[in-house]
Amino acid sequence: MTAQNTLARVRTALLTPAVFPEGQPRLKTNLDTNFLKLIAIISMFIDHIGGAFFPEVGWFRWVGRLAFPIFCYCMTVGLLYTRDIKKYLFRLGLFAVVSQPFYILAFHPHDFFAQFTNWNIFCTLFLSLLAMYGLKERKWWLFALAFFTVCWWNFDYSGTGVMLMLVFYLCRNRPALGAILYLLVMSPLHVHAGDPLNFVFGGLTLGWTFFVVFAMPFIFLRTNVHPKIPKWFFYAFYPAHLALIAILQFVL
Repeated sequence: MTAQNTLARVRTALLTPAVFPEGQPRLKTNLDTNFLKLIAIISMFIDHIGGAFFPEVGWFRWVGRLAFPIFCYCMTVGLLYTRDIKKYLFRLGLFAVVSQPFYILAFHPHDFFAQFTNWNIFCTLFLSLLAMYGLKERKWWLFALAFFTVCWWNFDYSGTGVMLMLVFYLCRNRPALGAILYLLVMSPLHVHAGDPLNFVFGGLTLGWTFFVVFAMPFIFLRTNVHPKIPKWFFYAFYPAHLALIAILQFVL
């Protein structure tokens, strides 16, 4: 495949509206989003318990690597399916703001004001979705502004959320290509020597980010669980579990 053909395909994917023939799925990947969100919040909760109370115990963080890519994927599905993307963005932004003080109290309780601009993951997700909204609507200035903001300031995962959502969006009907690009974006084989969170088995050492690969089956393979969970539960869970961790920090 020539470089020109590759660029032409990318351009076509970017400019193709998210409108599909009636009766045809918009995505060939997993649409069981309530189940995916449930996996993501359980993974995130375990990760945050480890980060707050057991920072050098690796398995908490290994499990936690599933959360962010699954959240990014679910937002991509929302970008394609939601009836009102502006309301979706408003809800996400509202809970990002509400969660920020609880996030700082949970993870930086002794340095609250100095760490207040260490933005929580909902802020990253909000800007990532805003960037993708700009791309989908061809508001290139909005895409550039949101992407620059999330990369420049102190946002968890930086611009990785935007890049992941680009992969999920552009490869919405090419799961195999999406899986390959997912691995390239997440760089799961990168190892920081001596990191206590690394996975060591015999003579093999894997960086703890390797465990993002285990999010792939949930994203790229179909499941059929479809649990009945109110959508507000997923929003409310984030500040609620941070508040719980903050209270435990204070008590302990």
